[in-house]
Amino acid sequence: MIGYVTLGVSDMTRAKAFYTDLLADLNARVLLDMGRICFIGQKMSEPMLAVCIPYDEQPQHPGNGTMVAIPPGSKAAVDAIYHKAIELGAQCDGEPGQRIPDQFYGAYVRDPDGNKLAFYHFG
Repeated sequence: MIGYVTLGVSDMTRAKAFYTDLLADLNARVLLDMGRICFIGQKMSEPMLAVCIPYDEQPQHPGNGTMVAIPPGSKAAVDAIYHKAIELGAQCDGEPGQRIPDQFYGAYVRDPDGNKLAFYHFG
């Protein structure tokens, strides 16, 4: 149902490096780079993450209430990708932990442009 989610960024080089490094263990890579926008994922036929310089050429800003959630596959993988994001320059917005007993484990960060990401595992 979702083709891709787009996040506005201020520096394409930094954003591409951050997201390709962060998502490499999930077998994601740059699939299409058009300069102002690039698509990162496993296949063009599956959901992707796009990063872009805003079309109106105004400064990017993270949306209030906007968040991209990424399921790395296990609680241990949530911990690993959270720590990797921090190492890559993200800011903590909620350390890894069980949010809802036996149902939802999650961690939250803000990328270098302030966009909010969640890493989660159901169970």
